[in-house]
Amino acid sequence: MTDLRFDGKIAIVTGAGNGLGRHHALLLASRGARVVVNDLGGSVTGEGADAGPAEAVAQEIRDLGGDAVADTHSVATREGGEGIVRAAIIAYGAVDILVNNAGIVRDVPLAEMTPDHLDPMIDVHLKGAFHVTVPAWRVMREQGYGRIVHTTSAAGILGSTHKSHYGAAKTGLIGLTRVLAVEGAGHNIKVNAIAPIAATRMLAMNTAEAEGAAGRQRDPASIAMMHAVISKLDPALVAPVVAYLAHEECPVTGEIYTVGAGQVARYFIGRTRGYYHPELSIEDVRDHLAEIRDETGYTTPEDAGGEITQLLQAIASGTRLA
Repeated sequence: MTDLRFDGKIAIVTGAGNGLGRHHALLLASRGARVVVNDLGGSVTGEGADAGPAEAVAQEIRDLGGDAVADTHSVATREGGEGIVRAAIIAYGAVDILVNNAGIVRDVPLAEMTPDHLDPMIDVHLKGAFHVTVPAWRVMREQGYGRIVHTTSAAGILGSTHKSHYGAAKTGLIGLTRVLAVEGAGHNIKVNAIAPIAATRMLAMNTAEAEGAAGRQRDPASIAMMHAVISKLDPALVAPVVAYLAHEECPVTGEIYTVGAGQVARYFIGRTRGYYHPELSIEDVRDHLAEIRDETGYTTPEDAGGEITQLLQAIASGTRLA
């Protein structure tokens, strides 16, 4: 079958100076995309700035025969987001693909959370996606084509200790993905998300913190097993999913894919059949909790309208949700 290529397409990849973003940018460029390599060049916790990483990846792409420019605007501000998109327009005249990958992490127990911990996480992950997506969206809508890939996380979908701020920001991207999929349907703009599992700077920091946690007994066998698993988590194995979701042939929108070590799976939002009573009481909830939680016959509404339809059906029938 014909290889999937991106000839003539312009891609922006944020946080592309290291890790996942670097591999996304390299793969897209190797298949013909012209790439804006964006990276502020800060630390994994968000401190500092350095033009070196973005410049290095852009040069690596050019050395391999591709076309790329570096950009060092911060996604954390509206001006930065507009600057990133402007860099694409100046260099290449369009924006066809946006991969919102930039991120930071810093574990903090909820009881110790302060605005100094919370605000940067929201600014980079959630607001950062807005700051870049809004100006890119205007371009995509005008040209009648676009592909956007957001980066969410199992830390938000499933939960992870000491990551309430990070998880909240990442899960906010799921809502953004779902809404933009609906808004983009009439403009040939598809929007999806990935929840990657990869050996990045973030994972390395979390692993080091776990191994050095005060008061935690460290079992050498468990540590060895953990490192054996991590060795399988090559960030390059995430990039093919991002590239496919960014391709013009991709048929899906509004979906979430978890990917790591070469395995790809889809997360989805399910709704149980539930229980219906026109005069619902507290006791009804208590007495029918198992029925409410029963996953037999669950559905996956495509949007809020689909759920309302199910609710109206339950009211009309006077029975449990069908």
